[in-house]
Amino acid sequence: MASKIEDYALIGDCETAALVDRNGSIDWLCWPDFSSDACFAALLGTEENGYWKIAPAEREFRATRRYRDHTLILETTFETAEGAVRLIDFMPARGTHSDVFRIVQGIRGKVAMRMDLSLRFDFGRTIPWVTHIPEGLRAVAGPNLAVLYASVPVHGENLTSVAEFVVSRGECVSFSLTYGLSYEKEPRKIDPEKALKVAEQFWRRWSGQLKHKGQYRDAIERSLITLKALTFRPTGGVVAAATTSLPEAIGGVRNWDYRFCWLRDTTFTLLALANGGYFDEALAWQDWLLRALAGSPDQVQIMYGIKGERQLVEWEVGWLQGYEGSRPVRIGNAASLQLQLDIYGEMLDCFFHSQHSFDRHCEDDFRVLVLLLEHLEQIWHLPDQGIWEVRGDPQHFTYSKMMAWVAFDRAVLVAEQLQCEAPVEKWKSLRDTIHAEICDRAFSPEKNSFVQAYGSDQLDAALLLMPLVGFLPPTDPRVVGTVEAIERELMHGGLVMRYNTAKVDDGLPPGEGVFLACSFWMVSSLKAIGRIDDARALFERLLALRNDLGLLSEQYDPERKRLVGNFPQAFSHIALVNAAFDLDDGAGVRSRVHRHASKRSGLAR
Repeated sequence: MASKIEDYALIGDCETAALVDRNGSIDWLCWPDFSSDACFAALLGTEENGYWKIAPAEREFRATRRYRDHTLILETTFETAEGAVRLIDFMPARGTHSDVFRIVQGIRGKVAMRMDLSLRFDFGRTIPWVTHIPEGLRAVAGPNLAVLYASVPVHGENLTSVAEFVVSRGECVSFSLTYGLSYEKEPRKIDPEKALKVAEQFWRRWSGQLKHKGQYRDAIERSLITLKALTFRPTGGVVAAATTSLPEAIGGVRNWDYRFCWLRDTTFTLLALANGGYFDEALAWQDWLLRALAGSPDQVQIMYGIKGERQLVEWEVGWLQGYEGSRPVRIGNAASLQLQLDIYGEMLDCFFHSQHSFDRHCEDDFRVLVLLLEHLEQIWHLPDQGIWEVRGDPQHFTYSKMMAWVAFDRAVLVAEQLQCEAPVEKWKSLRDTIHAEICDRAFSPEKNSFVQAYGSDQLDAALLLMPLVGFLPPTDPRVVGTVEAIERELMHGGLVMRYNTAKVDDGLPPGEGVFLACSFWMVSSLKAIGRIDDARALFERLLALRNDLGLLSEQYDPERKRLVGNFPQAFSHIALVNAAFDLDDGAGVRSRVHRHASKRSGLAR
């Protein structure tokens, strides 16, 4: 029986990550990086595809867990009739290789323990050749190498490596698993206690940079630690999630690979990091963006690999059953080839924030943007697949047009800040043209709301961002009407759907959970239109949906009362952080600069 998505914890070394369930089983691990095909465990809850479990040998035990304060070090306490032990799971900052450490500490009495390691590479398809080495074992399959070091004897049973041992109070048993390349020198053994000390120092030093002392500091810190863990340190890229194909509806087909970097996350990510005071990470993310954008502007993609890779070919893993029978399991993402106009606004907004807050850009950087804007001038009027990456026919999505407006609006502001020579008057004219078109073609007097697409009668939660990007001030009756209409028609179980999949032809069968980032956007929008008590109540409800470790997936199923979608989801945690700062009396970067943007655009009326 598969563990629920909320039963998992995240550990990582800022280059790869693993998910550990509450009963001590690591069921997902990608090596050597987030998007690698060299997965040791193929999909959550499918033991035949690989796992690494350490737990009491007897069936009856109670497990509780927590992260060590201010860290990503997981501690799971197992209590049995005979005693109690603590399992410590972590990944220290990567050196030559990525290492997963599992340390069992005796707390009281004596507890019989068992370790089962079922190594499977290539998304569960490849069983490696396993041989014993001093203090452990060596597993090889083609270029893939995994080395297990253990402080207790390990033997083989039915293509699984097993250790059975007893831990008494004060005793310690340790395991480490390291990935390498089979044709290179084997990874060396690392002292577990030293590795633990290094990992704890790293995370405490990093989390200690957060100076915010507000009401939601703990939630902000946990979300930022999660975001840091989803950051690929060598490049600064931030993956949307550590997993692929966890379903948006249990048993459904909306199962996508999220182990990539989306351009539309740029502003949201920058705001979350900057609001938290993590300027090095914010600047590294910007540097990743600049590298990704390099090249011809007509070849810009909506997403890239963590190193800036462009080839993200989508294919289906036919030999996997999927999480709780949710098929297909997909690797790669075909949405990378879609036209999504909103990314231009998000990129320009990100540069605007960066320049306004960090004063970091020069005219050479701006030249890249000018080329992008020249391309946008030619395509902004086209239909596209939109922020939600529909797999149906392109449409004139309102959010896409609004973000095209943002692109030209922010281009004017950045050009003025940098005092660069640029076609500012043309950009102002295009900005005003797009603004007028949206107000004319996307507003429904019958609903008193902006709608999802020109000519549509459906709503879209992305339009909650309208006052937050400065398209119209929050006091505008059309903004208030849009927020209230979304609240009336798109809220299910008190939370916000992206759109109604039963009424919108998006090229897929209907059905999914409520989208957690949209619900956090509702918090910010309610705050913006003056409904502060309602905003705070919704935020508190959203916090209660996190698992016991403070982690969120992409969506929530109000009927099953379960987290669904890829996990943990950067977009959800980013939206949490930004909503928390929005609630803190406009203390965040977004509140300051968007007021500035609205004023400079002549929209604050």
